[in-house]
Amino acid sequence: MMKKVFLLFIVLTFQTAFSQQAEIFKLKKFRVAVLNDSIQETSGLNFFDENLYTFNDSGNPAELYEIDKNSGKILKVLKTNAENKDWEALTNDGNNFYIGDFGNNAGTRKDLKIYKIQFQNNQLQNDLMKIISFYYPEQNDFTSKNISTDYDLESMIYLNGKIHIFTKEWASKATTHYTIDPENYENQAAQKVESYKTGFMISDACYFDKKLYVVGYTKKTEVFLTIFNETEPGIFFKENPKHLYLGSALTTGQIEGIAVDDKGIYISGEKFYSPIKKTKPFFYFIPKDKLKF
Repeated sequence: MMKKVFLLFIVLTFQTAFSQQAEIFKLKKFRVAVLNDSIQETSGLNFFDENLYTFNDSGNPAELYEIDKNSGKILKVLKTNAENKDWEALTNDGNNFYIGDFGNNAGTRKDLKIYKIQFQNNQLQNDLMKIISFYYPEQNDFTSKNISTDYDLESMIYLNGKIHIFTKEWASKATTHYTIDPENYENQAAQKVESYKTGFMISDACYFDKKLYVVGYTKKTEVFLTIFNETEPGIFFKENPKHLYLGSALTTGQIEGIAVDDKGIYISGEKFYSPIKKTKPFFYFIPKDKLKF
């Protein structure tokens, strides 16, 4: 299973030069609940018609879970006909869910795909499922570089008729923004748009009200939230963002999901194992008035 194994790199000093440049915002104060054992490896969040959905990553059932946005409790389980090789992101266009099976910790995958499944009357239309395959035209080296590749991926949004992905660059501690055509079912080249030196690896993204929200972490377990303004349609990296240090994964969990609505920010973290302690899979809510965004 392609698990995130940056646990091996844990150190006791969290306040690096980079994190000191970020505004400190203690996420643990906004903890709502411990997630159910069925979703303890939650790897993303997404709103569809005001309902909140999550899923698990590799080695788990190919299912989506509707959860209560106030308590994190599971309300409904949606089974799919897809394969969960390494699901890492979820988005939708108002008619279809897009499930990103593109986790790539070692940088070796040549079968990157997004499952497109219609969602009507609170039911997945599994018999109409389509597969969107893609590749990075810049990648020529597919030798294994576990948690040292710049071609890992865990973040995806739908915007302006396109799927937008944001790479998780372990080596560069940056992200590259690509777009993918959701109507093209041939193996397509992802189209590079822009890049940004985040200083951490992005684990999920969300678009709301002309802002891009991304969460992620460093190998030193530092957890961050960064908020970018959309300066022109589908362009986010031209202005300096709002950058927040949320704490250590030792207390927050391994942060993997973010979703935003007009009430605030919802964040989920999967269980986190370290030689120091075990952290439960927590669910968080930051009210809008607690964070100016």
